[in-house]
Amino acid sequence: MSEAQAPKKHLKSQSAFAFDNSATTVAASQMRNALNRLADTVQDEEEKRKFETEMDNFFALFRRHLTDSAKGTTLDWDRIQPPNPEQVVDYRSIEGGEEAGAKYLDKLAVLKLNGGLGTSMGCVGPKSIIEVRDGKSFLDLSVRQIEHLNRQYDTDVPFILMNSFNTDDDTSTIIKKYQGHKINIKTFNQSRFPRVHKDSLLPVPKDVNDPIDYWYPPGHGDLFESLANSGVLDQLIAEGKEYLFVSNGDNLGAVVDFNILKHMAEGDAEYIMELTDKTRADVKGGTIIDYDGSVRLLEIAQVPKEHVEEFKSIKKFKYFNTNNLWINLKAIKRVVENNELAMEIIPNSKTVQQGNTEIGVLQLETAAGAAIRHFKGSHGVNVPRRRFLPVKTTSDLLLVKSDLYSISRGHLEMNAGRFGGQPLIKLGGHFKKVSDFQKRIPHMPKILELDHLTITGNVSLGKNVTLKGTVIIVCEEGNKIDIPNGAVLENVVITGSLSILEH
Repeated sequence: MSEAQAPKKHLKSQSAFAFDNSATTVAASQMRNALNRLADTVQDEEEKRKFETEMDNFFALFRRHLTDSAKGTTLDWDRIQPPNPEQVVDYRSIEGGEEAGAKYLDKLAVLKLNGGLGTSMGCVGPKSIIEVRDGKSFLDLSVRQIEHLNRQYDTDVPFILMNSFNTDDDTSTIIKKYQGHKINIKTFNQSRFPRVHKDSLLPVPKDVNDPIDYWYPPGHGDLFESLANSGVLDQLIAEGKEYLFVSNGDNLGAVVDFNILKHMAEGDAEYIMELTDKTRADVKGGTIIDYDGSVRLLEIAQVPKEHVEEFKSIKKFKYFNTNNLWINLKAIKRVVENNELAMEIIPNSKTVQQGNTEIGVLQLETAAGAAIRHFKGSHGVNVPRRRFLPVKTTSDLLLVKSDLYSISRGHLEMNAGRFGGQPLIKLGGHFKKVSDFQKRIPHMPKILELDHLTITGNVSLGKNVTLKGTVIIVCEEGNKIDIPNGAVLENVVITGSLSILEH
């Protein structure tokens, strides 16, 4: 399209947006034109319509980012207060509703966020297919949980996967093995947004078929629009579903809870966020706050530098967001159709390879938890720690593979012999990749009485190793430490180069 021609109405009309700052206006106008040209590279009409809808959503996000950057969006710290008792309900106050909660299962759908890759743990493909326990992956355990619910209560709870363009093909192949199971699996893709040049603020891709590195999935805050645009939201509502339980694909503690289901079904909340008490490992996690009388999610990125330590304080902000969310489906439809969502934007800087050059790019993301302020009656429920069991690293993997947990109906249950919470485990860089972890710890140690474990360097564990109390193993560079079969280590520090003799 030449500059002299009238712009085609590919996406929303540019005249619908006004900007106070002229530089912001120019940047938005240039982005609009670039997105129109990008849409012109889509040949199939149906695909083009879907692509234009995605670019509409991206442009709205980009425009808000420009406006926020110009005006500043720092929260006034003096107006931030810890949540009041109405904004965070104690789980113990809603317990005892298991039997009553079960009758609402026919109104429930369960969604797992399945857009992430296993690259941080050295794996290829969706993170959800990493084996976590007894030959079962994250996905296997989740399917088993829902299948058990459907059989036990003779119901039909749909299981939904929100994939990204990174995980969709592999996931579609994997879920074929569940055909014939008592489970209704639905999938849809979250949006594919273009990465933006840091300097020019223009899209990196020039063609819809440009390399995959030029695009990104925009975080799980994209859940609401993508669920609606995919048609899955309308399907669920037509099937009589009213509530959606959302959780991260790698959170093995996020199982359907009848107490919370009953609490939602019999209350007036459109959105419930599960929170749990902070520990030393969680001080950077987002938390619910009271901001001028309304509930909001506060992330560490929004906190002024001089207040970061206060934010990390367990005394003032004692909960953190597990990202287990319960949301009313009709309310999702309303906020999407009325364009009510304006979640805080998380700018994320990356570098990508363009030809022989490494370029700096920006991707704009949002988090589903930030939507809490856009729903009526929203509040948190302070749940037991057992509902937050994420596997982000091989340190987490050791926990869930050990004798600390057993599996029942796809649920991980802590050993009754354990006194207290989980031990703190820190594995060094030699264990970062799952393949290295499996090679160095081919047999899980017994950790029922373990409080703290640190292992760094070239260390390997043998069979039937028992760890108790505080165990620290530090191998110096160029050396090696082998812990032999049957070793019992209790409150010890091992350094240097050493092979402990067999007993």
